[in-house]
This record gives sequence, structure tokens and C-alpha cells, in this order.
Amino acid sequence: MNRWQKIVTILIVLITPVTQTIAQSNHTIRYYQAGSDHAIAIAGITEQKAIVIAQQNFNGRVLAINHSKNTYRIKMLSRNGTVHIILINAADGAIMSTH
Repeated sequence: MNRWQKIVTILIVLITPVTQTIAQSNHTIRYYQAGSDHAIAIAGITEQKAIVIAQQNFNGRVLAINHSKNTYRIKMLSRNGTVHIILINAADGAIMSTH
């Protein structure tokens, strides 16, 4: 092994634990962000459950869903072309408002 190969090998050995740590921390962050619905599921409902609740009350297609604080805001398009905004309580799944 020549000098440069030894240097590269040493660098790889030294950098590998750092990159694994970075990868693990990024995984943790992604898990936390993706897990926000899971955290809500423990104390409330998931995004998917909110969509089911909205679709049970309004026939139509979901255009968008947003989650802020303790509320899901679901925008739906009915078959006749009317746009409905449904606000659902993220804690208990109750419909708070429709318009």
C-alpha cells in the first residue's frame, strides 16, 4: 500500500463513525418529523384518520391537508365542484368547522 492509500484508508476509518452518527441523527430527525403523526396518535388522531372522518361527512376528493397546533385543516373537492374546508380537532377527531 502506498502512502496515499494509507492516508485514504485512515481517513475512511476515522470518518466512518462520524458519517454513521450523522446518518443516525438524520434518521432520528426524519423519524421525529414522520413520527409527529404517531405522537398525535397516542394522544389523538393521525392525519389518515382525519381524512377518513372528513370523507365520511363529505363525498369528494381530498385536495390538501395541513396540521397546525391541535387542528387538521382538510380541503376537499366535492363531485359537483364545490370546495369544502373541514377543520378537525386533532385530539379527539371532532369536526370543529366546515365551510
